[in-house]
Amino acid sequence: MLYLRSFRFPDREAEVGYEISLRRTCYASHYPFGVLGERFSGALDLEPLTILSGDNGCGKSTAIHVMAEKLAVQHTSLYNRSALFEDYLSLCEADVSPALPRESRVITSDDVFDFVLNLRAMNEGLESRREVLFQEWVNARHETSRMRSLEDYERVRRTVDARRHTQSAYVRNQMHADIREHSNGESSLLYFEEKLREPALYFLDEPENSLSPRHQKELAQQVEESIRFFGCQVVMATHSPFFLSLRGARIYDMDRQPAQPCRWQELGSVRTYFDFFRVHWSALEEKT
Repeated sequence: MLYLRSFRFPDREAEVGYEISLRRTCYASHYPFGVLGERFSGALDLEPLTILSGDNGCGKSTAIHVMAEKLAVQHTSLYNRSALFEDYLSLCEADVSPALPRESRVITSDDVFDFVLNLRAMNEGLESRREVLFQEWVNARHETSRMRSLEDYERVRRTVDARRHTQSAYVRNQMHADIREHSNGESSLLYFEEKLREPALYFLDEPENSLSPRHQKELAQQVEESIRFFGCQVVMATHSPFFLSLRGARIYDMDRQPAQPCRWQELGSVRTYFDFFRVHWSALEEKT
């Protein structure tokens, strides 16, 4: 599904013309002017999966946020937004479906990190609650179950429940459903699994952050399935070969000026991995 068919950033000529008009202003920085103009001289054509890749500082995250802001999709975390951002957006053009789903959103590593922290806090709160209920079960086993008035109803109900169940069953019933403990990587995967379900346009800014290679591989499969089965469109900034090698991905190498579509195995970052493993290939082949 294509919700965003193409996007055009202002080229360097348009940027220079605008920056000349700003020279008399007090702005210390013209960001995001001067970041993308030399890399995108024409329209950025998109596919169900489009990947922006390049070295640190090439502007791939800036491109993600500019596109998302131009389309006014949901954005949770703060990002580097200057006073000139609106002026820059006014020079951008987007060929977008008029029925862009409301569920469309930007997902950054900060969003995932906040989710992991919140989940951890909830689990810590449950652990404290669990200890209280353990002691409540012990106390209830020694209390009388006689009810003298309606005010005693809740106490008697707990007492009867404690006598009918083991300590673990009593705690489980009182807490209803525990929130499962996850590692940070598992929690990150859970976050993406919940978000990448609705048919919508998703901008992912380096989703591999804080994920082990195994979890990156699992998330890459999630992304592929979301596009194939749920009608999602994904625009991603990433270094990870697990995402770069996904079938059907249209990859732009932002280390080139202008950025050009390429095969994943031609990217400088992938060649760096290849060279490393080639040097250590004999050690990897050793049987342990």
